[in-house]
Amino acid sequence: MHVNAKKTAISGLLMALSVVLIVLSGILDFSTLFFLAAAAFFVGIIIKEYGIGYGTAFFAGCTVLGFLLAPQKLYCITYVMMGVYVLGIEMLWQYLGKHPNWNHRKLIFSIGKFVIFNLMYIPALLLFPKLLFAGEISGKLILVFLLGGQAALFLYDKAYEYFLVQMWGQIRDKLFK
Repeated sequence: MHVNAKKTAISGLLMALSVVLIVLSGILDFSTLFFLAAAAFFVGIIIKEYGIGYGTAFFAGCTVLGFLLAPQKLYCITYVMMGVYVLGIEMLWQYLGKHPNWNHRKLIFSIGKFVIFNLMYIPALLLFPKLLFAGEISGKLILVFLLGGQAALFLYDKAYEYFLVQMWGQIRDKLFK
């Protein structure tokens, strides 16, 4: 069996950092979504560096450790949703990359991101509103949260792209020398 020590070391380091961010999200409540998003971004790094299979295993490991160690288990569900989104869009990106003769791949990718997000967000919003919000929720408020979720998707996606292209690109050059 061949073991790549550098791959294992980098993955272990990023997994530890990801789990620390998940735990911090439950301790420092003022930055919960920031910490969870940053933890999910590491899934994308592993996928970009080592592939979907390795990224999925990384994500599963982070999820298990997060549930075991995090004080706020509900925040782990948010992390899982963010991580599944990252896995989904990276799988879609790789699938579209295998079909270079398709027209409108960028449009298909954008629609795919929207669909992947809403397949998780809308059921969570409609079926489990008590997990997300305390008290009674009117139809108008659900509509506001539905539209707010779309704005959050846009911001999360732009932050993910920036992180992966700009920030990881600079760190990667230093790390892999």
